[in-house]
Amino acid sequence: MKNLALFASALLLLAACENFNTKTYQDDLAMPLADGQTDSLLYAISLEYVSSGPRIPIMEKMNQRIVQQAFDLEGVSGQPEELANTYRENLIDEYITENSGSQSGVLTWEDKINGVFTAKYKQWRNYLLSYYSFRGGAHGIQTLSQLVFDKETGELLTENDLFAPGYEEPVAQLMKKAVMADMEATAPELKELVELEFVVPNGNFSVGEGGVKWIFQPYEVGPYALGIVTADVSWEDLKPYLNK
Repeated sequence: MKNLALFASALLLLAACENFNTKTYQDDLAMPLADGQTDSLLYAISLEYVSSGPRIPIMEKMNQRIVQQAFDLEGVSGQPEELANTYRENLIDEYITENSGSQSGVLTWEDKINGVFTAKYKQWRNYLLSYYSFRGGAHGIQTLSQLVFDKETGELLTENDLFAPGYEEPVAQLMKKAVMADMEATAPELKELVELEFVVPNGNFSVGEGGVKWIFQPYEVGPYALGIVTADVSWEDLKPYLNK
């Protein structure tokens, strides 16, 4: 009976470790610059974070990294709701300061942040952050940032963790090939705009059953017309360069 009880306890502990529960912080704002004006600050956020499941230090480590990335607050700690509110108030102050008395004629700002856990792969959980910003001009800018968490430690997976030393050049060649194949299939008229020398491991990647997917932001590997560029490379192709 004692062994049976120990076995049952072990199963319960394993089940608790497998639990991964999240909550989503949401907020939005449409604030006119002044009474009677149509120019406004348009702000919307939806940010998923870990609420229970992993041990508290692991959960806190993951959540801190999410909010630091979302709000560009490297080294700042606090609860997701608290930091989101601080970001919101700072954005309002910046909007009013920058645009009060402005004669530019472009007084509407947009600021949208969306963060969500995506695919699971082995012990890793992918997290995708989408950020859209408009501060005037011909268009806004949308960027995508990917984080890969080890759910057993809360640490971020890096390319140096994933690949063996000396991976940079051969993996970059695989990425260049993948980018050009994708451009040929989806937008052949734009492939000549890709600046292949900048298609290299950049730390902005996710992992999945098929392999590794890198993302390059607008302007990172070519003009704005390219938009967001991706490089999908299979595990089979990456196998010679992986850490054993």
